[in-house]
Amino acid sequence: MISIKTPEDIQGMRVAGKLAAEVLDYITPFVKPGVTTGEIDRLCHEYMVNVQDSIPAPLNYCPPGYTPYPKAICTSVNDVVCHGIPGDKVLKPGDVVNLDITVIKNGYHGDTSRMFYIGEPSILARRLTETTYDCMWLGIAQIKPGAHLGDIGHAIQVHAEKAGYSIVREFCGHGIGKVFHEDPQVLHYGRPGTLDRLEAGMIFTVEPMLNAGRREIREMGDGWTIKTKDRSLSAQWEHTVLVTETGFEVLTVSPDMPAPPAFITQPGSAGAAGA
Repeated sequence: MISIKTPEDIQGMRVAGKLAAEVLDYITPFVKPGVTTGEIDRLCHEYMVNVQDSIPAPLNYCPPGYTPYPKAICTSVNDVVCHGIPGDKVLKPGDVVNLDITVIKNGYHGDTSRMFYIGEPSILARRLTETTYDCMWLGIAQIKPGAHLGDIGHAIQVHAEKAGYSIVREFCGHGIGKVFHEDPQVLHYGRPGTLDRLEAGMIFTVEPMLNAGRREIREMGDGWTIKTKDRSLSAQWEHTVLVTETGFEVLTVSPDMPAPPAFITQPGSAGAAGA
């Protein structure tokens, strides 16, 4: 069952989403050559707890079959697809890293992620990152009452594969609210007009993961870190989105978040970030 959020829930999710995005704004100046992923995690953790009075949702998160996640955020560098555990890894020029932030505020979860370049990225890394960003927004642009989850996945898949990239299929977007992960599953591939029909009040994430090479993945020995099987680069972006009566509202907004692409901000789009 996909839950329909109440006005109170929606307001709580707006607050949590804004806080999650603001963690990414805060940490941006620190994401540079020479810093460790562990230091990024420490700074984010302290900001959440001491400044926002929020809770880092990943810390000790333990779904069935997993060991508790040991850190406050996920730091996925280069060929790490998702769930990279912060530690001693030093970021160096040319790296790309995804920082995935989920905070809990007053019981509600805000979930978002961004890609960061360390120094000057390669042409391949920049193109993959920018294509993934556009894919996320193309998926979000499909969201409105009466549309289907398959419409989101189809829009993402067509753009990604046209650019020559593959889509990770083992991980997907998800419903979110007072529960970190709930129905529906939001696939980043699919056929239009299929899967669940969208209704106003649904809230879920759109978070495509694109690989520069093949889509196959491998799990590392820590039980969390996922890498591309062929060691190719991977990229991901994520927003939490509300289905409104007329389209969509992106909940993970903040003053310094990257601007939506022109095709989103143009008149006639299905909705608007923060509208």
